[in-house]
Parts: sequence; C-alpha cells; structure tokens
Amino acid sequence: MLSVEILGTGEYLPSQCIPSSLFDERWGKPSDWTWQRAGIERRYYATEEETTSVMAARAAQSALDAARIDAAQLDCIVSACSVMEQAIPCSATLIQRQLGLGESGIPAFDINATCLSFLAALDTMSVAIAAGRYRRVLIVSSEIASAGLREDDMETSVMFGDGAGAVVLGPSQGGACIKATHYETYAAGAELCQVRAGGTRIRVRKHLQDFLDGSYFEMHGRRTYRMAAQKLPAFLERLFARSGVSPDAVDRIIPHQASAKALAHIESLLQLQPGKMVKVLATRGNQMSASIPVTLHHAVTTGEVKRGDTVLLLGSGAGLSLGGAVLTY
Repeated sequence: MLSVEILGTGEYLPSQCIPSSLFDERWGKPSDWTWQRAGIERRYYATEEETTSVMAARAAQSALDAARIDAAQLDCIVSACSVMEQAIPCSATLIQRQLGLGESGIPAFDINATCLSFLAALDTMSVAIAAGRYRRVLIVSSEIASAGLREDDMETSVMFGDGAGAVVLGPSQGGACIKATHYETYAAGAELCQVRAGGTRIRVRKHLQDFLDGSYFEMHGRRTYRMAAQKLPAFLERLFARSGVSPDAVDRIIPHQASAKALAHIESLLQLQPGKMVKVLATRGNQMSASIPVTLHHAVTTGEVKRGDTVLLLGSGAGLSLGGAVLTY
C-alpha cells in the first residue's frame, strides 16, 4: 500500500464535435445506425492547431488548478500517451514547453503502455513518490486517435475520439492511498492492435509505400475482444487478491472506455449494480490512454467519486495487456 494521493484531475476536450450521424451519412446507413451499433453518440477530433502537447498542457492546467498547485511547483512531468506527437524528443518535453516551463529543468519523460499508459505511469510514479524521490508529479495522457484512422474502416473509425486527461499526484495527507496495482501482458496478441510504421521496423527510405500504409491503426476487433474477455476473470481475481479488497467493497469502477461491448462484459462479470461503473463512452468514444483519466475526472467533478471512496481503475491495451489499480481516493 502506497501513501499517495490524487491531488487534482483535469480534462481537455478538442473543439470539433463529430456526431455519429456523420458516419450514417458517409456510409448510407439509416439514422442512428452508428449510435445503435457502437453506443457512441458523439466524439471530438483535434484540429491541426490542437496538437498532442497543446491538449496535454490544457488538461494539465485544469488538474493543477484543481490541486491548487502552480506548474513551477512540479518536480516531474510524465507523458502517458499511446502515440507520441513526434518521434523525438519525447512528448513530455513538448508538454513542459507548452506549460511555460522550458527553462525550468523539471525532469520530463514518457511512459508508454498504449491504452494502459496512464495506469503504468500511475503505478511507477506512485512508487517514486512513496520512496521520496518526487513530491509533486504531473501525469498527462493526450491522444489524437483520429490521425491514424482509415475513414473507410467501419469497425475502427466510429470507435475512437481525441482528448486529454491529467492528474497531479503527491504524498497522501490523509487516508488516500494506492492499495494495489497489477499488470499482465500476453504478447501472443501483439498483432491484434498495431500501428506498424513510425518506428524503426519499416524504413521510410527503402519502403515508402509500406511506411505510409503502416501508419494507419489496424485492429482485429473480435479476436482482441475474445482474448481480453478470456484473460479478464483470472486477472481480476489476482488484482483483488493483491489489494485485499473484495469486488463488493468497491464504490466506483473507472474503466478504459474501450467499447460498449467491453463495458457490458465487465458489468456482467462483476455483477455490478446499476451506476457503479462510470461511463463516458457515449460522449467521448475510445480515447485510448486518455480514457481512464478523463473518466476519473468526470467522476470526480460530478461527485460520483468522493474522498474516501474505494475506486477500481481497470483497462486493457495493445500487447495484449491488462492492467488495474485499487485505490482509496
């Protein structure tokens, strides 16, 4: 158990609202076809001016304001995004500059575990805070999923939205704590969700067309869902065992907003009472790594999560990986 507290949360929502009716029109489908199929009414896309670091800085400022902390008081900035703004330097460096801290010397680095990046950063930096290495840490997840979607892919293009979520962490001043975290990765599913280009595997000088084709997001949706659903029950047993908390003792569940089907599966598996799981999928879409901090921010600002509540953060990511954290908020 780590005596670490979430001091503040924040969100930034891009300016372009994309209703699901747009997809109905694009594909000549009946009205509400996309809404009924995906469970998403609308999502938001970033403009070219709303870069990853711009959105991250705005979500970060929201979290800093909630924590009543000035940006200059931070002693670490962590970007927890699935996809970086550019290959080099790391996104946290660009976020530091957007926050007006370019001459501050505050350490800034990235932690990437695709859609589980926020949970991986929360785990890693909580240990660092508990060890006394840092006292005020900003974690921000900012995603522009729309940049890598194929408009003609009916399975993926309707599911994703852009956005950013952030938290400020610090030593606990009361009963707040991280009770347990747990992660599992099954690389047998590494090719189920991927963007093949952008790294060193496909070399742009030699294979330009392969590089361009590989720059789009690729997903085998049904296979991904089946593998995650198969692994989830045993994973949850191990997570709850490590935390010493029973599922019934959890006040709120903050899941990665992967899909309506995935959320329904978790509700059925845990036999949840109505309202126990917090959902923003219908108005955000799948925001990749940003979905958990965005959903947490929504729960905190609406009063669905209050100080002293036992909260389960839960998600899956490319890899295929599962991750979770049980905490006292």
